[in-house]
Amino acid sequence: MKLTMKLTMKHTDRARRAFVRLRGATASAAALALLSACTILPKAEPLDVYLLPAEQASAQGTGARADAASMPVSLRIARPAAGVHLAGQRIVVLPEDNRVSIYKGAGWSDPAPILVRNRLLDAFRADGRIAALSTDERRLHADFEIDSDLRAFQSEYRDGRPEVVVRLDVRLYRPDTQRIVASQRFEFRQAATDTAVPAVVQAFGQASDALALAVVEWAVAAMR
Repeated sequence: MKLTMKLTMKHTDRARRAFVRLRGATASAAALALLSACTILPKAEPLDVYLLPAEQASAQGTGARADAASMPVSLRIARPAAGVHLAGQRIVVLPEDNRVSIYKGAGWSDPAPILVRNRLLDAFRADGRIAALSTDERRLHADFEIDSDLRAFQSEYRDGRPEVVVRLDVRLYRPDTQRIVASQRFEFRQAATDTAVPAVVQAFGQASDALALAVVEWAVAAMR
């Protein structure tokens, strides 16, 4: 009986030592595999980050400020909704019909919907007829809100040259009643002077400026 117990204990010790060695070898193999995987992962693509250029005339709103008191209203501007391909920070290009691509090595400083919202806010501030302005970053009380869908914020190739398209479906509504006061689609196109990314970015700024100024005039008229 004692001999049997000793033999069993020896076999158990040998099995335990073998298991420990096997577990150590497995862990080492896993660590080696992980290290190998890390070395073959692609490096992050370096990006040139672009701000959306602004060319609004600073004096445009000077004359309008004189009648700002005639519009004692507050306005909140919400971030536009956007599809997946327009919701990020990459600069979108359609090199041919129905094919979506991006400019390699280039991106926006913020996601496109935020760029558009901030451009609208800047345009209303420059106009001056509505002094009480806010965005959806802070849910402050507002008499009116601009809600929108960003349908296009991209360059499209026409006859071998890029043309920027900015399209925004806008709704002006009263938050307290959820009643839509007015709605309108705005679309502006601006041909780039060159195929290089900086020229395309400049065209984005020009088209965005034109759209923002049109939205301001439309919204101010609808709120009167």
